[in-house]
Amino acid sequence: MMFLFRATLKLFQTFFSILRKEEMRALLSVMLITLTIGTFCFSFLEKVSLFDSFYWSFITLTTIGFGDIHPVTVLGKLFTILYATFGLGIMSIFISILVKNYVHTYDSRHHNH
Repeated sequence: MMFLFRATLKLFQTFFSILRKEEMRALLSVMLITLTIGTFCFSFLEKVSLFDSFYWSFITLTTIGFGDIHPVTVLGKLFTILYATFGLGIMSIFISILVKNYVHTYDSRHHNH
């Protein structure tokens, strides 16, 4: 159990050290702006609550796509196509940079010991 705790703690420490880097903060900002725009646009187009719209925006941006909240209007469907396409690109870049930085940080720590 202690091993799992230490491993999780190291993972979080590495993650937060990666977030200190400028490119990650910029990309995280782009993701948050994208989530915000998606939330307000979907809420306006589909006449759903901001909470449901944020849920839809997050699920769509992360490509989970449960399908429980989905667009029914033509404009909502068009927006979803554009949002999902843009979101896929943003998430791909974010995950790619996160993994690259994690591997770099991990390698740096293990080569110094």
